[in-house]
Amino acid sequence: MIREAVASDLDALLELYLHLHETGLPGDGARLRAAWTKIMADPDHHVLVCEQGGRIVASCVCVVVPNLTRGAHPYALIENVVTHRDYRRQGHATLCLDRAREIAQVAGCYKIMLMTGAKDAATLDFYRRAGFDDKAKTAFIQRLED
Repeated sequence: MIREAVASDLDALLELYLHLHETGLPGDGARLRAAWTKIMADPDHHVLVCEQGGRIVASCVCVVVPNLTRGAHPYALIENVVTHRDYRRQGHATLCLDRAREIAQVAGCYKIMLMTGAKDAATLDFYRRAGFDDKAKTAFIQRLED
């Protein structure tokens, strides 16, 4: 089942992020709670979760960004695509990406952008099979924090 995250999903989502690139759970600080509250209140910020047996096993974030070009059509950004190690290669992340695409289409987006730090062929092939083109654009990243 794919659904939008609700406020009470935060702890389960943070646990899932340990299967992304996190090395530990963040402290339950004011900064974390403020970010989560802001995300939950933003109608253009979609935290999608895939549940199996009542457990969140995959997720991605889809943000719809208003735009002044392309006839003022927005675009969407996808970030934090993750599946719990024990549930990989079962289609859960694909379902999340499919729902993100639906959200972008309903919002009238003219494109969806996704970047990954993954280098392994299986992950890159997964994104290609999901319809993402790794040849169309060049991504540059400037880190502001570690």
